[in-house]
Amino acid sequence: MINSNTLIDEKNQQDVMDLEQEHHSSAFNNPIRADAFELDDDTKIELISKHFASIMQVLGMDLEDDSLKDTPKRVAKMYVKEIFSGLNPVNKPKLTLFNNSFQYKRMLVERNISVFSNCEHHFVPIVGKAHVAYISNGQVIGLSKLNRIVQYCSQRPQVQERLTIQIANLLKEALGTEDVAVIIDAHHHCVSSRGIKDAGSATITAEYGGQFLSTDTKNEFLKYIGL
Repeated sequence: MINSNTLIDEKNQQDVMDLEQEHHSSAFNNPIRADAFELDDDTKIELISKHFASIMQVLGMDLEDDSLKDTPKRVAKMYVKEIFSGLNPVNKPKLTLFNNSFQYKRMLVERNISVFSNCEHHFVPIVGKAHVAYISNGQVIGLSKLNRIVQYCSQRPQVQERLTIQIANLLKEALGTEDVAVIIDAHHHCVSSRGIKDAGSATITAEYGGQFLSTDTKNEFLKYIGL
């Protein structure tokens, strides 16, 4: 006789495996290991906290100081629960679709979506705006879900080119259409706060699919976002 708890555990394991496979296939080569999801969040926070405390000690910081003693735990929690939470596929947003009852067949554009990510080369912020657009093939997505897609893909160590493609791929997957466009305009703190220390430069990346490969459609999108 098979225990019901065993069946539940097996189902949970299969759900995780499905999420992992989905994450790997849609992540466009995020450099994550095959065992990336074996540790739970609490364990990751505990381990990162210990390692970050070691980094602070090497730098000569006094971890007995009231201002610093809880910093390793705060950093670890921030990494796992916030700024790198997009690494875990269980945090993928639930995307709600609606029938396009108004038969709106032109592009929908949401511009100036906040982007907060981190450069995977130096682990310092990438901050900017994303502009996304799509043309409905029969369904539309809740507007806030566009923001959540950008946020989910951003909350990983990233390079901007990959981030742009990931957002476009997730939109295509959710909407069931290739008619998607994404532009990101961002400042990289690895450029502004270190190295060359150029605070005035910005990086623009773009990804177009379907009808947006047409010059007229692309130019209409660029006009709407002011580029």
